[in-house]
Amino acid sequence: MLSSLLAAGGSGGSAAVSSIGTPVLWGASIAAVLALVLLDFLLTRKPHAVSMREALGWSAFYIALPVAFGVFIWSRYGSQIGLEYYTGYLVEKSLSVDNLFVFMLVLAAFAVPKELQQRVLLIGVVGALVLRGIFIALGAQMLANFDWTFLLFGLILLATGVKLLRDAVKGDEHEVDPSKLRSVRLIRRFMPVTDDYRGTAMTVRSAGRRALTPLALVTVAILGTDIVFAVDSVPAVYGITGDPYLVFATNAFALLGLRALYFVLEGALSKLVHLGFGLAAILGFIGVKLVLHWAHGIWAWVPTVPTLASLGVIVGILVVVTLTSLRASRRAELAAAEDELVGAGEAEQR
Repeated sequence: MLSSLLAAGGSGGSAAVSSIGTPVLWGASIAAVLALVLLDFLLTRKPHAVSMREALGWSAFYIALPVAFGVFIWSRYGSQIGLEYYTGYLVEKSLSVDNLFVFMLVLAAFAVPKELQQRVLLIGVVGALVLRGIFIALGAQMLANFDWTFLLFGLILLATGVKLLRDAVKGDEHEVDPSKLRSVRLIRRFMPVTDDYRGTAMTVRSAGRRALTPLALVTVAILGTDIVFAVDSVPAVYGITGDPYLVFATNAFALLGLRALYFVLEGALSKLVHLGFGLAAILGFIGVKLVLHWAHGIWAWVPTVPTLASLGVIVGILVVVTLTSLRASRRAELAAAEDELVGAGEAEQR
């Protein structure tokens, strides 16, 4: 369905969408994604707490897979396409880490038991894949029919970057209050909710009537955040490549490994205190790149940003914010330890 929508997008517009995605490649890729999702569902069929060894093993697999696929793309379609693929994947992977921050807060806010967390994360990943597939198809049709789509996508990313920067400065870039989510409030009005989780069940019969479990509410909350991230994510990777197939592939690979990556980074996520600044810079940079691309189509003298330069800027930003985050976290830990020692010394003197 997605491949047919994308093919239709290039047939009736002002400019056809250039893509390496043949029907065979689309079919094989979608089948592979569905097979991996089914495998994940089978792995989470029996709820259990995920060990670090299990999480590391699957994370390594889901990183090796897109890297190997990139080698195939590079050797089959050339260095430029390969570079676009790897750059797009890096952008999507960095944005998916921000996704994990929100997932972590939602899971904590709903007090999801450890053994159910991977099922909730998998539902969130599937929802994100579906939503991004829809956005990718719509984006491809818009790019094929409307020249100003690059300008629109650029402005969306610039606005998102400014919001992320403001939130990062205020220090509340990852606040989630489930009670304020409209979808959760709406559900509670029409359906009773049990006080406790009932395994992987979304609904149960309680007091003679059908009731939702907290798992249903956290699922709705996760899917709601997926919509927000899809709005930012798809335009971001369209700023790297105009090929809908590459946009789909980079999104799919970045999302498929999120479930395992969550359990690997769960403890480390809180240390990336400057990630919001880095993502704001990346989205702002790609937004400017899209605006320049649109302007170049009108005025040939307007410069554009090469893909290799984009990759350098994105990698540089991620390295800088990671190093500064770790340094700031280390300073905060040392300061907390000193305060604890001072407090213990004052208590002894009393």
